[in-house]
Parts: sequence; structure tokens; C-alpha cells
Amino acid sequence: MEKIYSKIEPEKLLHIINRNTDMTDGRRDLSEPKEFLQICTLNLNEGKTFYPHKHIWKNIDTKAIAQESWIIIKGRVRCILYDIDDTIIAKPILESGDCSITFFGGHNYEILDNETLIYEVKTGPYFGVDLDKVKIDV
Repeated sequence: MEKIYSKIEPEKLLHIINRNTDMTDGRRDLSEPKEFLQICTLNLNEGKTFYPHKHIWKNIDTKAIAQESWIIIKGRVRCILYDIDDTIIAKPILESGDCSITFFGGHNYEILDNETLIYEVKTGPYFGVDLDKVKIDV
């Protein structure tokens, strides 16, 4: 797992790149409990099960930012990851089974193969593009 910290605020974790080859046995939390986007890897063996459950509504009032993750199913994607001052901080290439997580800072993606398949996961609720994102001048 590659953790990418801000050069402006060195203690601020902006992005995580988790490779298919980074998988460990069992559960591995990739995000800290304080983050809106909660992501973990699960490498489980046959017969593993969980108790039946459902999630409950949380009655919280908090300021929120959209956080986003891309999980590459097939193909390759170049991530262009930005620091909090909009400068490029990293350009990793993701392959099948890899995952990018953006907590803060910006990002862009360049698809490198035809028929690339991706799962995108973001925090919600979604109130439209004007309340969700702002373009970075390049």
C-alpha cells in the first residue's frame, strides 16, 4: 500500500494506492476510522461467513467532503493525483485488481486500454456537480 501525503501539509494523507499484490490474509483496513470513505480489503477462504446484519442510520451533523475510490476490474488506468495546492503529486498506473482512494486533494484519470472496467465508489449523498466538485486549472 502506497500512502501519498501532502507536500504542503506533510501530515495530511491525500491518496492511497493499494495494489492487487498488497492483499494480505483476512481483513485489512485501508482508511482510518475518521474518514468518510471506509475501505478495506478482504482476502477470505471458503467457509468464512459473517453474522446477518443491517446498518443503522447515524444521527450526525458534520461537514463532509466527497471522497472517491476507483477499483480496476480490467484494463489499466493512469491516475493523476494532486496535492491540496493543485500541483501534481503522483502519477501511478493502476492495473486489474488495484485500487486508488482519494481522501483530499484532486485527481484525474486517463484510461490506457480499451474496454477498461472500473468500480467507482464515492461518499454521498450527491447533490449535483455544482455542490460536489471544482475544476483544477492545468
